Amino acid sequence: MSLITILVCAIITVATFLFWEFVAWFTHKYIMHGVLWVWHKSHHTVHDHALEKNDWFAVVFSLPSIALFWYSSTTSNPYLFAVALGILCYGLFYLIFHDVIVHQRIKWRPAKRSKYLQRMINAHYVHHAKHTKEDCEAFGFLYAPKKYEPKKFSFKKDRQATQ
Repeated sequence: MSLITILVCAIITVATFLFWEFVAWFTHKYIMHGVLWVWHKSHHTVHDHALEKNDWFAVVFSLPSIALFWYSSTTSNPYLFAVALGILCYGLFYLIFHDVIVHQRIKWRPAKRSKYLQRMINAHYVHHAKHTKEDCEAFGFLYAPKKYEPKKFSFKKDRQATQ
């Protein structure tokens, strides 16, 4: 594989990762808080279950990546592989940021918290302040406007407090 192909694939991977934020935002705002609220409602409801109906979205969002990995391996297409990798990387970011750091589905928090991370977590806390599908805000995972920068930041202690 040539250096040019590797560089183009790297650019495609990063671009796909960034584009997937728009896909996630759009889906979160218009699908999850719309016609598929029946799944997403479980995520805005306080409970102590290990799994929730909302977890089906992770399965659905992984399908394009899985399909592209499979197809790119059968056709030896590095560009489709790069798209699949970008989607996978976004999924891993989502898992670590959303499920682990914010919602504490696995008990781990980073020792150092940048202003960016604090703003992202606070935006998600604001999003979860509503337990209905209407009037929510802050639907993204990679970007939150400055208005979500907390004056004083503190993590919510347990998973139920983040729901």
